[in-house]
Amino acid sequence: MTARAADPPSPRARRPPVERQHSAGGLVTREGRVLLIATAGGRRWQLPKGHVEPGESVAQAAAREVREETGVRARIVAPLPGIDYFFVEKNGRRVRKHVDYFLLEYLDGDEADFDPKEVDAARWFPWEEALERLSHANERRVAERARELAPAATASMTAANPGGEP
Repeated sequence: MTARAADPPSPRARRPPVERQHSAGGLVTREGRVLLIATAGGRRWQLPKGHVEPGESVAQAAAREVREETGVRARIVAPLPGIDYFFVEKNGRRVRKHVDYFLLEYLDGDEADFDPKEVDAARWFPWEEALERLSHANERRVAERARELAPAATASMTAANPGGEP
């Protein structure tokens, strides 16, 4: 009987495992405008988001990330659809990310106070322009849903909380 060479491992067997990440973020509205952030030297516009920290709820993470990345403080008025996507980092690490989004209403702060280590810019846009500028179709769908909810959600939150506290 002759020895047979072992079959080489399949390309799938050599892939590193998929890392799962969970983030939260939001779409902030103010007087008919939407706040977006710019990344990649201002070439990409997107919704603010970031990792959910241990012990933090997704709502807390969303409000924190909005503050860090946009310079404004906002209150959550409604949940929005989440998104899932997959990417491969430069080092070959494969990541499957889930992002929970929320509709938020501006409270205070200045978009000029964004964290320059996190983003390149934060800017208010009218709804139509914001939808056009969003770089990712999945975030555009989230923003379209937010536009449907914004008037009703904001009105019900104001009636329930006339003082405006988060």
